[in-house]
Amino acid sequence: MKKILLFLFSFLSITSYSQVDKPQIYSVTTQFERIEIVRFVPGTDMLEGLKKIVVDKGIKNAVILSGIGSVTDYHYHVVSDKSLPPAEEDPQASVPMDLVSVQGHILNGRVHVHISLSDVNSMVGGHLEPGTKALTFFMITIGVLPDNIDIGSFDSYKVQ
Repeated sequence: MKKILLFLFSFLSITSYSQVDKPQIYSVTTQFERIEIVRFVPGTDMLEGLKKIVVDKGIKNAVILSGIGSVTDYHYHVVSDKSLPPAEEDPQASVPMDLVSVQGHILNGRVHVHISLSDVNSMVGGHLEPGTKALTFFMITIGVLPDNIDIGSFDSYKVQ
């Protein structure tokens, strides 16, 4: 009986400890190991190209610091309601636009990128999808982080 009570006490202690409120905001302190400046030629798909660079350069974790260029085609998705998981819209078009911003992360080898595009009348953007192709070029700067940091779930609303 003592063994059962000891087990239950231990289990309840571990369970209650693991349910302690985690902070709403948390961080990882690190430094860049190197910077990769990547150029994409006309016609290159941005997401395919980024995935290829991640594999070819052995990048596990990184910050996409900046990006510029222009597109012939774009494809991205955006959230369209407040529920979790949120509903999404999936804009895509074959029109020339300037690529005014690229930012994102590489999280445990997974590419998560957002883009902003503009023309003379509007600005659009969201989460990068396959089909965003370079008109003139893309130039993207990637800050490579150490492999041993644990940021793989930083972009999930499910992690509390």
